[in-house]
Amino acid sequence: MSVMAKAKLEAGVIYGDKDNGEYVYMPASEIGVSNPLCVFEAGDDRRDITLAEAVTLITRLSLRPTVHPRLGTTSC
Repeated sequence: MSVMAKAKLEAGVIYGDKDNGEYVYMPASEIGVSNPLCVFEAGDDRRDITLAEAVTLITRLSLRPTVHPRLGTTSC
């Protein structure tokens, strides 16, 4: 698991790819809880994923910190 990606997710940073419409982030309500859930958005599809799955997707899809169309730069 990428320690940097995990730490940034826990700080509210949004990862994504604007061209493909894919975003991974941890909602503000999940920050600081013991087993947080993250959100993966791909087009109109939105689903909850674990923190480990989020880090894996960030790595596999080569997602970078970005600006979300609704949320801006952070989920906080």
